[in-house]
Amino acid sequence: MDGLFILGLVGRAGSGKTTVARALADEGATVLEADRIGHQVTDGDPEVRQALEREYGPDVYGADGALDRARVAARVFADPVARARLNDLVHPRILQVIEERLSAMRAAGSRGVVVIDAALMLQWGLERQCDAVLAVTAPETMQVRRLMSARGWSESEARARLAAQWSNERYAAAADWTIENRGAVDELRDAARTALRELRNRTKSEGERC
Repeated sequence: MDGLFILGLVGRAGSGKTTVARALADEGATVLEADRIGHQVTDGDPEVRQALEREYGPDVYGADGALDRARVAARVFADPVARARLNDLVHPRILQVIEERLSAMRAAGSRGVVVIDAALMLQWGLERQCDAVLAVTAPETMQVRRLMSARGWSESEARARLAAQWSNERYAAAADWTIENRGAVDELRDAARTALRELRNRTKSEGERC
C-alpha cells in the first residue's frame, strides 16, 4: 500500500460537493477536480480544440482561447448524439490526466489524502482507483435553488439537468459514506471532516485484518 488515501467524491449538481472538497482541502487534501481538468482539456488539447471547431465553428473559442461552454452545453444537452461525441472525445483525456497525476504523486512518494471530485466517477469506473467513495446529497429543492443562483438557470432548466443525472438515492447506495447537506455550511464542513476521519479509520482497520 502506498502513502496515499484516495477519496472519490460524488453527488448531483448543487448538492454541495464543492464545499466538501474545499473543507477537505483546508485539512491538507489534494483535490483533483474533473470539471477543472475538463476545462484544461477543451482549452489546451489541440486535438480536442480542432474537433470542437469542426463541430461548432472556429468562433466556439473566444479571443482569450477559452471555449464557449454555455453554447456547447446548450447543444449537447438537447442533442444526445452530439453529447456522445463530446464525451467520447473529452472523458478519456480527463481520466488520463487524473491517472497521470496519481502516478506522479506515487512516484514522488507523496503521502496524505487525494480527493477526486468527479460527477461521472461511477459511470467511468473511476471508483476502482479509490480507497473509499463519499456521496453528498441534498433535497432537490435546495439543488435547484443553488443551480439557479450559481449558474443562472431557470427552474425548469435546473430541474431538467438534475433529471438527467443519477438520483440522490443511487449515489448514496454506491458510496461508502453519505453526507446529507441541509444547507448549513459549517455543519457540512464538519460532516466532511468526520466522514474523512471515519473512512480512513475504517480502511486502516480493514487493512490490518487482511
